[in-house]
Amino acid sequence: IDHDVCGKVVVAVNQDEMSRLDKLLSTGIANGLVGVEKINAQRLKEIEPHVQGLGALWVPESGIIDFVGVTNKLAELILKLNPNSQIITSCEVNGLNGRHIETSKGRFEVDWKVVCGGLFSDRLAKKEGFKSDVRIVGFRGDYYDLTEHAKVKVKNLIYPVPNPEFPFLGVHFTRMTNGTIECGPNAVFTFKREGYRKIDFDLKDTIEALLYKGTWRLFFKHWRFGLNEYRRAFSKRIFLKELNRLIPSLKMDDIVVGRSGVRAMALGQDGEVFDDFKIECKGNSIHV
Repeated sequence: IDHDVCGKVVVAVNQDEMSRLDKLLSTGIANGLVGVEKINAQRLKEIEPHVQGLGALWVPESGIIDFVGVTNKLAELILKLNPNSQIITSCEVNGLNGRHIETSKGRFEVDWKVVCGGLFSDRLAKKEGFKSDVRIVGFRGDYYDLTEHAKVKVKNLIYPVPNPEFPFLGVHFTRMTNGTIECGPNAVFTFKREGYRKIDFDLKDTIEALLYKGTWRLFFKHWRFGLNEYRRAFSKRIFLKELNRLIPSLKMDDIVVGRSGVRAMALGQDGEVFDDFKIECKGNSIHV
């Protein structure tokens, strides 16, 4: 599988972010990272010549991988290990009831279920009678790609220091295994769970999200941040300004519109975001 352990810099552009690097460093060491260190501006320039910052965290064990290749290899190995295994795609789950799964391709009988439904994971849990206090709310992230002549400005992975007050990481630069370099994402509320385009809208998804108290608590807590994200979603110039915090020399013709993704954000009624996953179990089911 195509991969490269290329290293990452987490860049601090002001004194507040410099102080937060110490917490990141101690966490990295506690997690057993080898070679992680806090570096000065001169060392940062040696690693990423076009990046400007007061200092950074250097994480040499960070890397990139072809995630589509990972998925295809897992599928290949599953079928190789057990010829009775099946991988069924384009198959909608309509009902979950104990040992039975009702789908658009028939009924399946199982001993155990692990349900990882992403953007629809809360609805799938509800189908099986789970009374969860978590709701999935979609946030779209838009990316730009660096043009061919601008790729020299990014060697590997360039990340900002995360702001602990916000539930999103912020824009960063990622070199992909196919040679492209992505810049982004932003984070904007979607009016459709699978709202990969700015104009996508679904009435049921919108009403469900906006009637949930956790959504409004998130909005009120981070309204200024959310407003800035929406402005950035519709303005290439504002998006570029955010990228310039890390690479000041980037120009408008250095970036072109790339792909978009939707984050399935698990949100509690208090408006707090679950970091990574909430896992609930009942009977023969595990819901992620």
